[in-house]
Amino acid sequence: MPNARALMEKIKALPIERIAEVEDFVDFIAQRQHERSLVESATAASADTFAQVWNNPEDDAYDAL
Repeated sequence: MPNARALMEKIKALPIERIAEVEDFVDFIAQRQHERSLVESATAASADTFAQVWNNPEDDAYDAL
């Protein structure tokens, strides 16, 4: 696990305009993680419903493809 204290020291040593870039990048990473979590939640929530549609005798021929 990264050392948060060492990371903070590195950030503090940057010029102010670079700190703003770091903050933007951290916000980007957080937003991307949030979006991935939403997709994973939606996928998990719909799995049972889609399983009922996809798992049926009429479509068994497609399982072998």
